[in-house]
Amino acid sequence: MRALLFALLFLALPAVAVEPEEILDDPALEARARAISKDLRCLVCQNQSIDDSNAELARDLRVLVRERLVAGDSDQQVVEFVVARYGDFVLLNPPVKPHTWLLWFGPVIILILAASGVALYVGRRARPIGIEAEPLTAEERARINAVLRDKDKP
Repeated sequence: MRALLFALLFLALPAVAVEPEEILDDPALEARARAISKDLRCLVCQNQSIDDSNAELARDLRVLVRERLVAGDSDQQVVEFVVARYGDFVLLNPPVKPHTWLLWFGPVIILILAASGVALYVGRRARPIGIEAEPLTAEERARINAVLRDKDKP
């Protein structure tokens, strides 16, 4: 039971991929680097920040961010430098621009299209078939009545 509790507590800790040799000596610069890294997307993992990713490219980006900070760049300059190299997709929260509309609105559009497709499919299945029967002629009605009368006879 204790092992399970320990495992759950271990899983609850945030996953950080920053390696000891990457950490800057200046705590203020390291804090800035970590803050910037949390907002940059790992281009390999795509759902993780470079701060959380173990991918080699994420490591390279973490090192790049720290190099730029040590060189004297502001946080904004570091982010602009990375965006200039990799595009707005590298940001975990990209700006809303015409060329990022697909990132922002693509999932919503796909959801709407899927819901519309399901609604059309269900609507067509629930609708009765559009065949309307013509009324029986007097001759057909008489034949049916005759068959029904013959059926009742033992």
